[in-house]
Amino acid sequence: MDARLLDILVCPLCKGELIYKKVEQELVCKPCKLAYPIRDDIPVMLEEEARLLKEDEL
Repeated sequence: MDARLLDILVCPLCKGELIYKKVEQELVCKPCKLAYPIRDDIPVMLEEEARLLKEDEL
């Protein structure tokens, strides 16, 4: 994942900061409790593609 891209990406819903989870290949938005997948080094920033996080993942 390109560090420059990580610097400019925000959550599409709340415009909040995203946390890069390298092993899981996800970008996590804690306020929205969503994890956006990264496929082939491309973040999929669509709400319908995001995974709802469980309380223990926050």
